[in-house]
Amino acid sequence: MDVEERERAVPARRWWTLGVVSAAQLLVVLDGTIVNIALPSAQAALGMSDGNRQWAVTAYALAFGGLLLIGGRISGVLGHRRAFVIGLAGFAAASAVGGAATGPAMLFGARAAQGACAALLAPAATEDARRVGAVNVALMAGIAAVVALVVSAVVLLGISVPLGLLVLLGAPPLLWAGHLLSKPLERRSRAEQERGAHASAVAADLVGGLRVLKGIGAERAAVERYRATSARSLEATLRAARAEAWQNGTVLALTGIFIAIVALVGGRLAAAGDIGLGELVSAVGLALLLLGPLSTLSWVNTELAQGRASAARIAEVLAAPEAVPPGTAEPPGAVDGRVRLRDVACGSLAGVSFEAEPGELLGVVADAADAGNLLRCLGREADPDAGAVELDGVPLATLAPGAVRESILVAPHDADLFAGGLEDNVAAVARIDVGKAMAAAGADEILRGTVLGERGRTLSGGQRQRVALARALAADADVLVLHDPTTAVDTVTEARIADGLRAIRTGRTTIVVTASPALLAVADRVVLLADGRVAATGTHAELAGRADYRTAVLS
Repeated sequence: MDVEERERAVPARRWWTLGVVSAAQLLVVLDGTIVNIALPSAQAALGMSDGNRQWAVTAYALAFGGLLLIGGRISGVLGHRRAFVIGLAGFAAASAVGGAATGPAMLFGARAAQGACAALLAPAATEDARRVGAVNVALMAGIAAVVALVVSAVVLLGISVPLGLLVLLGAPPLLWAGHLLSKPLERRSRAEQERGAHASAVAADLVGGLRVLKGIGAERAAVERYRATSARSLEATLRAARAEAWQNGTVLALTGIFIAIVALVGGRLAAAGDIGLGELVSAVGLALLLLGPLSTLSWVNTELAQGRASAARIAEVLAAPEAVPPGTAEPPGAVDGRVRLRDVACGSLAGVSFEAEPGELLGVVADAADAGNLLRCLGREADPDAGAVELDGVPLATLAPGAVRESILVAPHDADLFAGGLEDNVAAVARIDVGKAMAAAGADEILRGTVLGERGRTLSGGQRQRVALARALAADADVLVLHDPTTAVDTVTEARIADGLRAIRTGRTTIVVTASPALLAVADRVVLLADGRVAATGTHAELAGRADYRTAVLS
C-alpha cells in the first residue's frame, strides 16, 4: 500500500473506530435498560425459562466485550488513544466473564434457599440463605473488577511507570480499607437477622394463638409484646442500614480521592514533560474508568460482610446437636407391635414400666406433663434419661428416628391439617381405604368435597380432630399412639368414634393417651399414671372403683 492509500485509509479507520467506541458507550448508557427491562420483556414474550434468560444476559455481556475488543484492535492508528480503548475493553471482557458465571451462581443461591422451617428457622432458610447465595454473584463481579484493575494498571505502566505503580500499589490498601469498614456492617447484619427471626417467631405465635388470646382477653398484651419486638427489629435494621451507608459513602470518598491522586500525578508528569498530552488524556480516561471497578469492589465488600454474618447463623443451625443420636441397629423385619417401657425416666416420668401386647388397644390416663413426656419417648423425639422403650424387644434408642417412625406413628393432640381438599388430607399417607378411615373417625359426617383453609381453620375444632384422626387411622401403622383425639366432639360422636377405633385397629397395637371414658371403655387395658409412676393397671370397669381414677376420668 503506497503513502496516498494509507493516508486515505487512516480517516476511514478513525471513523470506524469512533463508530465502534460510540456504540460501546451507547451500550454502557443503556446497559441497565437492556438487562433489567428489555431482556425480561423478551423473556415474557418468548416464554423463556430463567436459565435461558441468564444465558441471554451472558451472550449480551460477551457481545459487549467483543465489540470493545474489536475497537481496541483497530485503534492502533490512534496511538495513545488505544490505551483508553483497551482498558475499556478489558473491563467489558471481565464483565462478560462475570456475566457468564452469574447464571449458575443464581441457580445455586435459589437451591440454597429451598426448604421450609419453623418461625425461628425461616429467616435462616430464606433471607440468610439468599445472602449466602448472593456471595457467588458478588465473587464473579469482584473477579471482573480485579481483572479490570489489572488491565488498567498494565496499560498505565505502558504509558508511565509511576502511574502504573501508583494503581498497582494503591489499589490493595484501598481494598483493605473497604474490608475493615465492612466489619461493623457484618456485626449489625447478624443482629438484624436475629432480631428479625425473633419478630417472625412472635408474629407466628400471635397468629397461631389468636383464638385463645381473644378468649382470655389478652389481645392488648399480645399486641404490645409484638410492637416492642417489632420496634427492636426495626432498630436493628436501621443500625445495619446506617452501617452499610457509612461503608459505601466512605469507600466511595476514598475511591474518589484515589482517582484524583492518579489524575494529579498524571498532570504533574505531563507538566514536567515525562508524558505527552495524548498520554495524559489516556491516563485520565483510565483513571475515570477505575471508578466502576472500585465501586463494584465496594459493593462486593458489602455483600461479603452480609454473607459472612448470614453464613455464621446458618452454621449455628447446622452445627446444633441432634435431639437424639442416630441409631445403628436394624429394625425388626416384621413388626409384631409389642411396646414395652422399662423403668423409663424422662422429665416428669420416674421409673414408668408397662407393656402393650401385639394387637392390644391400651388406654393410658396421665396428666399433661406425663402425657407429653410419654409421647416424646414413644415417637423418639427424646431418649429416656434412664430405662428404655422397646419395640419387639429392640430398644428405640438403638434405631434411627426414621426407622422408628416407620413403625410407630404418634398422632399429637394438635395435629396440623393442610390447605386443600378434605379427602386429600386423609389420603396423604393412606395405606387402607380412605372411606373406612373417615367412617371410623366420624369424619364421614363432614361434607365431601369440603376445601380446607390454612391449617384447617375453616373447620370447627371437632371437625379438625376427626379429620386428623382419620388421617392417622388411614396410615395403618404397626403401632398407633393417639393423644386426646376426641376432646372437641360431642358424647354421641365420641361413642361412635370409640367403636370405630376398636373395629378398624383390630390386630394392630394402639395406645390411646386420654381421659375420655368412652375411649377407655373399649380399651383392653388401662394404665393409670400418677406423679410420673404407674399407679394402677386394669380394665376401665376395674379401675372405676379407685378414687384417683375417678378424679382423673369421671370428674
